[in-house]
Amino acid sequence: MEMEQFYYDNKIVKKFIYATILFGVVGMLVGLTLAVMYLFPNITDGISWLSYGRLRPLHTNAVIFAFVGNAFFAGMYYSLQRLLKARMFSDFLSNLHFWGWQLIIVAAAITLPLGYTSSKEYAELEWPIDIAIALIWVVMGINMIGTMLRRRERHLYVAIWFYLATFVTVAVLHIFNNIEIPVSALKSYSVYAGVQDALVQWWYGHNAVAFFLTTPFLGLMYYFIPKVANRPVYSYRLSIIHFWSLIFIYIWAGPHHLLYSALPNWAQNLGVAFSVMLIAPSWGGMINGLLTLRGAWDKVREEPVLKFFVVAITGYGMATFEGPMLSLKNVNAIAHYTDWIIAHVHVGALAWNGFMSFGIIYWLIPRMTKSNLFSKKLANFHFWIGTLGIILYALPMYVAGFQQASMWKQFNPDGTLTYGNFLETVTAIMPLYWMRAIGGTLYLIGMLTLVYNIIMTVRAGENIEDELVQAPALQRISNSRLRGEKFHTWLERRPIQLTILATVAILIGGVIQIVPTIMVKSNIPTISSVKPYTPLELEGRDLYIREGCVGCHSQSVRPFRSEVERYGPQSKAGEFVYDHPFLWGSKRTGPDLLRVGGKYNDNWHFNHFWNPQSISAGSIMPGYKWLFDNEPMDISLTQKKIQVMVTLGVPYTEYEVANAQKILRTQAVAIEKSLENDPDYVKSYADSKKKAAAKGEKFIPMNEREIVALIAYIQRLGTDIKVKDTSK
Repeated sequence: MEMEQFYYDNKIVKKFIYATILFGVVGMLVGLTLAVMYLFPNITDGISWLSYGRLRPLHTNAVIFAFVGNAFFAGMYYSLQRLLKARMFSDFLSNLHFWGWQLIIVAAAITLPLGYTSSKEYAELEWPIDIAIALIWVVMGINMIGTMLRRRERHLYVAIWFYLATFVTVAVLHIFNNIEIPVSALKSYSVYAGVQDALVQWWYGHNAVAFFLTTPFLGLMYYFIPKVANRPVYSYRLSIIHFWSLIFIYIWAGPHHLLYSALPNWAQNLGVAFSVMLIAPSWGGMINGLLTLRGAWDKVREEPVLKFFVVAITGYGMATFEGPMLSLKNVNAIAHYTDWIIAHVHVGALAWNGFMSFGIIYWLIPRMTKSNLFSKKLANFHFWIGTLGIILYALPMYVAGFQQASMWKQFNPDGTLTYGNFLETVTAIMPLYWMRAIGGTLYLIGMLTLVYNIIMTVRAGENIEDELVQAPALQRISNSRLRGEKFHTWLERRPIQLTILATVAILIGGVIQIVPTIMVKSNIPTISSVKPYTPLELEGRDLYIREGCVGCHSQSVRPFRSEVERYGPQSKAGEFVYDHPFLWGSKRTGPDLLRVGGKYNDNWHFNHFWNPQSISAGSIMPGYKWLFDNEPMDISLTQKKIQVMVTLGVPYTEYEVANAQKILRTQAVAIEKSLENDPDYVKSYADSKKKAAAKGEKFIPMNEREIVALIAYIQRLGTDIKVKDTSK
């Protein structure tokens, strides 16, 4: 049989590994900075682009798409070529994928701190970047499938099935969730509103975890664990069951993020049912991974790479047991909105994704540099300090979550809330936030240890060059099934058919859940008293989104006695029909704001945004002093925003569209007049005028500043329906 010589492209693998390491350090450093901000909320006082609300999405995007994404691409490019015995289809597409992805990350790193965000969790980037993501993702898919069509190995190994499912599903999720109408170059509104937007977002949000953080890493697990341990996968049959059941069931589970919300009950219950079923395929994969190491435990003790893999798979098992458990309504009633969810997410990210990535890097770099790892002792140190970091991060957050839920729900014998002041539930868990910061520091030290170890390994080894190999050409056989050939064996040599079937499997759940909610109008009943936002309130809502307030505050009251007593009547689907996007939130670091309108006067909000601690001693909310700057609020797009809302079905009149700025000014002046009820405000305002005059600066009236718009939005919340006063 004639052998063909060709080169594996190791240079593209090297690029993605180096990007993984770089953005891993950046993402974790930003995460640690956020943990410190809980302890010192005004550490970046007055610097808008370093505020908590703007850095939080930067952290999640950096870790998910920059660190984990680049790690997946590195492992995929390395393993795919060797599993298919072929160089990547196109060097140009490989490099376009790499540089395109890094430019997207840089764009995110610039725009998010500047406040350009859609606010949708894990999908915060604005529309031009969304388009770039879709295009680069398709580039990767073409390169991947093109390589499969040029392969020298007949059957597609299980890892490749997971890579294909990742490509197809992420493309569908990303495109469907990010359908939006642009207002300007970096501002858009989601075409979905309220309940519909929530369902589509968490269909995406849950499955971004599934198909960006889970399925690609399962593919890496199926390749690298047998490779490092030098043992075959425990069960080929189990891998088939694992793959198809996982991709079919996972896509249904998104609604468990919206339990007890205004989402229709049938959708909630469907999400619960499939979430519970999800434990079977998830644990099937975990068992397949761990049992692959049977007979290799001596090697595990000696080889730090395998240690990382064992903890990674264990973390995956823990997270995928906890996920279905958290989807049970009685458990969700306790955990949702608390730090329990933060612990759950980080067990998956730090252990599963982080440790798998570290193990792969430690294994790949010595092989590509034709050398040994600089220091196994340092790798073992990284393993142990990283493991300790995970424990010291997660355990305090579990305790904090239980404590929050308990304090939120406690009542006195007379029927009043024991902790009526939400701030009491925040100050009680501050010691646990200190422990989290220490755990995060240890994990970051482990990451920096890896950086040093890899630099020294690369320096001591050879340059990473393309690898010369040879393999026989693939002998083509009939497209039809051979006699005695099982269906799945036939499918494994037909990449196009496999891709189509995987696409069908993931679309079924999405279509059944989402289409009725979007297409059947009666599923979202309207409330006649709910009116569109005024132009000033709409501008204020956009400021609320810009500052990332949704990262700490929910706008969704659940039907629990404690929440109704604390916040007012439970949420109704009809309240959110004009919300593009929805702002229900997923974490309560501060109280729910759905019905905060009118609870406090304008001066209270004015002082609260300037210095929260002056109003609420012990608050961990930072000040927003840039909202008060002597600069005019940008209302140049106000009319365009109203026009886009009309396009989306919001019933503004022609007069409101044509006179948007005039209406905005009238309401802003009214709020400024209400602020004059406070003598301290009047004195401070007069002093500001004098200072501006002394400096020769133009003085901007308060009614033209951003703070007034944000106050208008906050005061509007919940006022469309009659609410019981719970402040007395």
